[in-house]
Amino acid sequence: MTATTPARLGIWDELRPQLEAAGWLAGEQVDARAVPLLEEVRRGPEPEAALERLAGALGASPELARAALADPGVGRALVAIAGASRALTRTLRHHPDWLLAAVRGDAGRPAGHGDTGTLRQAVRRGLLRIAVGDLLGETQMPEVGRRLADLADDAAAAALDLADREARQRPDLAELPPIPFLVVAMGKWGGRELNYASDIDLLFVYESPEGADAGAVHDYAQRTAAAFMEVLGGIASDGVAFRVDADLRPEGKAGPLARSLDAYVSYYDRWAEPWEFQALIKSRPAAGDPGLAARFTEVVTPRVYPESLPPDSIRQVRSMKSRAEAHTERRGRAHTEIKRGVGGIRDVEFSVQLLQLVHGRSDATLRGQDTLSALEALHAGGYVRPDDAAALHEAYRWLRDLEHRIQLWDLRQTHELPTDDAARERIAKAMRYRDGPESSALAAFEADLVRYRAAVRTIHERLFYRPLLEAFAESPAVRLTEEGAQRQLAALGFRDAAAARRAFDDLTAGLSRRSRLMRQLLPLMLDWLSAAPDPDLGLAQLRMLVTSTSDNARLVAALRDNPAAAERLCRVLGTSRLLGRLLDRIPQALASIGDDAALDRVPEPEALAGEALLRVKIRDDLAEAKAALRRFVRGGVLRVALRDLLDRADVVAVGQELADLADAAAAAALDLADHETRQRPDLADLPPIPFLVLAMGKWGGRELNYASDLDLLFVYDPPPGADPVAANDYALRVATAFQDALGGVTPEGVAFRVDADLRPEGKKGALARSLDAYAAYYERWVEPWELQALIKARPAAGDPGLAARFAELVTPYVYAETLPAETIRHVRHMKARIEKERIPPHEDARFHMKLGTGGLADVEFTTQLLQLTHGGRHPRVREAGTLAALGALDGAHLISPADARSLADAYRFCARVRNRLYLQAGKVRDSLPADPEETVRLALSLGYDHHPGSQLREEYRRRTRRARKVVDRRFYGME
Repeated sequence: MTATTPARLGIWDELRPQLEAAGWLAGEQVDARAVPLLEEVRRGPEPEAALERLAGALGASPELARAALADPGVGRALVAIAGASRALTRTLRHHPDWLLAAVRGDAGRPAGHGDTGTLRQAVRRGLLRIAVGDLLGETQMPEVGRRLADLADDAAAAALDLADREARQRPDLAELPPIPFLVVAMGKWGGRELNYASDIDLLFVYESPEGADAGAVHDYAQRTAAAFMEVLGGIASDGVAFRVDADLRPEGKAGPLARSLDAYVSYYDRWAEPWEFQALIKSRPAAGDPGLAARFTEVVTPRVYPESLPPDSIRQVRSMKSRAEAHTERRGRAHTEIKRGVGGIRDVEFSVQLLQLVHGRSDATLRGQDTLSALEALHAGGYVRPDDAAALHEAYRWLRDLEHRIQLWDLRQTHELPTDDAARERIAKAMRYRDGPESSALAAFEADLVRYRAAVRTIHERLFYRPLLEAFAESPAVRLTEEGAQRQLAALGFRDAAAARRAFDDLTAGLSRRSRLMRQLLPLMLDWLSAAPDPDLGLAQLRMLVTSTSDNARLVAALRDNPAAAERLCRVLGTSRLLGRLLDRIPQALASIGDDAALDRVPEPEALAGEALLRVKIRDDLAEAKAALRRFVRGGVLRVALRDLLDRADVVAVGQELADLADAAAAAALDLADHETRQRPDLADLPPIPFLVLAMGKWGGRELNYASDLDLLFVYDPPPGADPVAANDYALRVATAFQDALGGVTPEGVAFRVDADLRPEGKKGALARSLDAYAAYYERWVEPWELQALIKARPAAGDPGLAARFAELVTPYVYAETLPAETIRHVRHMKARIEKERIPPHEDARFHMKLGTGGLADVEFTTQLLQLTHGGRHPRVREAGTLAALGALDGAHLISPADARSLADAYRFCARVRNRLYLQAGKVRDSLPADPEETVRLALSLGYDHHPGSQLREEYRRRTRRARKVVDRRFYGME
């Protein structure tokens, strides 16, 4: 085996004498025990300089040189120190025994009754011991920070003992009784996450014993605090124990070093800034009187975590962070500063602390001082997503390790990455990166640096600027105690406090992630629900939605992260019983509630029809295809209704979008019906039979409402040579199957109710007729009401050519050159009979939106009679929709603009109110509610705010009275 020579280990001639003197090298022979240590030097940070530092330490202590060969632990520790810290290597040259003690577990602890020199040496020995464990990988972050904080705690206890004795050297203070005095650790010391070169931030607190001279106690406290700072932070030839910073005290450098507990309370209650309470998150008694420590914690906690936090506090914390970032940017350090720079340590700490300030008020588990345990509590409580928490945890540990490596080099307080590659490579290797075949240590380090900082910054922006934080802060924690529930819920507008309390308990009970999330969100949602027309309905439906959704934790987290969606959901649930049921069936629709762009993205009719067809065609089972069609329709109704309720669509758009949805469903249903019919052997080989579904009524006019049936006619036209009996059988079966595909009851409900009673001879007539049969019927038997109904005939699904032929057939009948007087009398008589017979006796005709005076039927009959009268000579008025027809009549000067406006306003108003009432009640209601409370809820949902019920009824009267005047003149008087 080839011997390992000094040259192969990178040992140059200048170092040979030192290594030979240490016994590691004899001529060309390297001691076998030294080989792995020297190889690690060569692989590790700054090999040549590290080897030189190692040789210097060995040369200064023969005992250390021998121990490093005899004890692998000592050797590895020595090599690690030499590569990562020139400051600690210098320390070893003067105190080699400290390394031996550190490896053997006897590094000593700072103790009282010594002197400041002894204290400084004890701190430096402790720091070396911690660094050895850290560099060898035996101690991980965050344990390194905890051990450094423990070292500072021990030093503080010793320093306080020395400071007390020094203060009492004054004759006027010597006889003072024991003074409760406390050193409060702040910042990273308070969080037990110190780094190697941290200042120790602190506060000094004292109390005056009963009967003691207040002036003397104050003097004692100031002298003790000053002496403490000198003992720990005074500069000597051997450095300092810890740099001490008391600037976090009230009034900063301008304030007294020590304050009484009462003075702290007075300041925090009157003058403290939000950043001071943020700093107090990490406050921790470190040395001094235990009783005073407990009392300090008792008074600070409710001030850090108050019942309600002004939103301005959140803005100030964010502003402070922005100013610090801007300062770092101006100095050109945004990407080299790992503490304050982009994606740095402060991004994690500020994110965690802001969430602690906001949510720690109602959740005491979040009040931990150290960043990682607080982050874990935030994750456990559902305040931070699991993937975000894991990413932040990993990145924070890595960045803090990096901070330690940077500071260990010279034990200097810096967070700056060097810019030259050699220094960065040294740090990379100190972080245990090594050169490999795939990548150099530096390249791997740089890649991880970019990755971790990018992850931190992305998550920081998501958490730190979470839109709901201000609202969470301002909202007091809701604690529905038995005695307070009635009062609290009644104040929020809930009528049934007992039911609301049960819903609240169901939503927040238990330890599931969903319940933890709801405990965060529900105080805000109760406030939003209280602004809805029916808070009780809203809370009941929220309970049903959350508890019945399988992935409810994800649902609630999505609401927390999307305040617009959460607030709008409360409005929807507190307004509409129908939408509550639909959302319970289709919870994924919640994603669009807070997204205006998604709400405004209305599918084109062709795309809608294509989607419906795809839904049924991909399923071989007929029952499954019908169920899919119903889910498609339900989702479409939900989409339209959300746009309606959230004021993203007016009543005209609602009617058109519902009609487009019905057209798409009809196309899919017709495809299903044809496929089902042709399964019969006697019809399987039938040639294509042109078949047409004609939309009638409100569907034909593209002015559907949520409660509308689909009025329709079925038409077919056998091609030449086809068996007429087979064609008729096919058409009747397709029509029947179509009705079942859309209107049949299934476990998924119905898609649309279908009504074919407008066909010739009504229910007695054939369900589907040929085009020739329609021609024969209209030639001999057509009634005036049928002509009126045909105004709204519109092809909805089926053969386009047949649609054109049907229009060509009926147009001359509907729009005759001259309308016979008998037809006019018939239409008027039918309208009068409807007014008299169809309004239920218990309903007030004055407020019947469909059939009452000035209501929908008044406007429709008047418009249609004008169309029948003038349509023969004025083709432009042959519009299927009521509002479109009124516009055409006005444009043709066949009705005055004022009359057209009065009719159109009443039509829009009644249609909107009727739609909203259906959404609110979840069932067909044609009259304004008689119940005043229900009227108020309806009015509130429509935007009335001052005496809403009265406002709604008064506007109804005003609009319908104007319309009725036009009806009396233009329909009954026929001006």
